Amino acid sequence: MESAYGEIASFVGAPKLVPMMMKWFHDGDNVFQKLNQYTGQEKSMAEYLTIYRNHVPNISLLEGVEETLDELTHRGVILGLITDGRSISQRNKIKALGLERWFEDKNIIISEEFGSEKTDERNFRCFTEKYPDASFAYVGDNPEKDFIVPFKLGWNCFMLKNDGRNIHSQEECPEGCYLIENITEIIRV
Repeated sequence: MESAYGEIASFVGAPKLVPMMMKWFHDGDNVFQKLNQYTGQEKSMAEYLTIYRNHVPNISLLEGVEETLDELTHRGVILGLITDGRSISQRNKIKALGLERWFEDKNIIISEEFGSEKTDERNFRCFTEKYPDASFAYVGDNPEKDFIVPFKLGWNCFMLKNDGRNIHSQEECPEGCYLIENITEIIRV
């Protein structure tokens, strides 16, 4: 999100406004409307949304993720990705992170492409039907919606503890879910 705001702030000629835009977002304000008010511009919401949705983010994998994915792949684990959102935005994130290295395209479920919400059971059943003899594990960070379906299907679930960068509240770890501080912890389990 921050990299998208950076691109939008540059678009309006005010690249130093990114921290303020992030504050507006966390305060629940309409960031684009506030940006127009602050800069005195009259950019349309459609212009802002086009930039937001189509930008290639400046993001990188968290510490330990590359090593963990390498190790899982080395062990023969088939990796799948279920992500919520618009196809173009999610594909740009996948590309920016280099995830194609570990995830085959047939094992990437993007809600808009699949015609579903992330919590739709069909997203998860896609994997259980494709790999009927496998056991499954799911890693997520949003206790409100990430674990509902995998729990129902009997998957092992791991909640990655918020290190301060998560936008989802984590009041408590759902019952039956392993709380992990770092992604590397799933290797030992």
